[in-house]
Amino acid sequence: MRTLTPQQALLLSLLAALTTIGMKTGAWWLTGSVGYLSDALESLVNLAGASFALLMVFFARAPADPEHPYGHGKAEYFSAAFEGVMIFVAALAILFTAGERLLHPEPLGELGLGTALSIGASAINFGVARVLFQVGRANRSLALEADARHLMTDVWTTAGVVVGVGLASVSGWVWLDPLVAAAVALNILREGWGLMHRSVDGLMDRALGDEDIARIEAVLASFASRGCSFANLKTRVAGSMHFAHVDLRLPGDWSVARAHALADEIERAVEVQAGARLTTHVEPVR
Repeated sequence: MRTLTPQQALLLSLLAALTTIGMKTGAWWLTGSVGYLSDALESLVNLAGASFALLMVFFARAPADPEHPYGHGKAEYFSAAFEGVMIFVAALAILFTAGERLLHPEPLGELGLGTALSIGASAINFGVARVLFQVGRANRSLALEADARHLMTDVWTTAGVVVGVGLASVSGWVWLDPLVAAAVALNILREGWGLMHRSVDGLMDRALGDEDIARIEAVLASFASRGCSFANLKTRVAGSMHFAHVDLRLPGDWSVARAHALADEIERAVEVQAGARLTTHVEPVR
């Protein structure tokens, strides 16, 4: 199957969000469960998050311009932060609704069809999350990975809601339903905090991961036989773009043209083999 682009993957996520909103709202309407209502509210967050992520992915992949010479890659971090904020809003709404139901308990309706709708929506989210993870990692897209992580949280949320609402129905303990909804809210609060932390961390020029740095170092090491050495490697991530800077140490009697040619060759090799845009600073060794 042809690999999807990030934009196509997010369009798939939007379609899934619209579908699951309808299914989970139907589950709530049929059962009257605030647990299922909390699940439906989280799908609304999925829709808002996927919409904003799609916008940011388009913007992040715009070519560099005079005002943004290093591109627009960091736009994806705003997507993760936005989704984190939306999760917080949904969690507060769920906690308020759960509190109201704890104070004023109501019996649950027929769970059969409503539960089937909720499980079906969860299966859709699971499949879309797998696609988003695959495309996000292939394209180094934080926006897609954030959306995928949120969808997987939604899957586990639904599983917990189904079990909790089922226990409430079987036992007759109707207070279990709002208690499950409150647990859902606390779980998605944790996910929202994680997304916001990652977005802020990325905006602060976080270094590449150990595996990416090791790939860059391996490419640099392959040039050791050319009479050069390297020092002070620094890296940073900007959305899907990876940047690196290193001091290139060369014999002091080399000509400028010879040093420049080798530096260009090294930079090209790092970009092709390690996927990072390398900048070299030439230093003479006496």
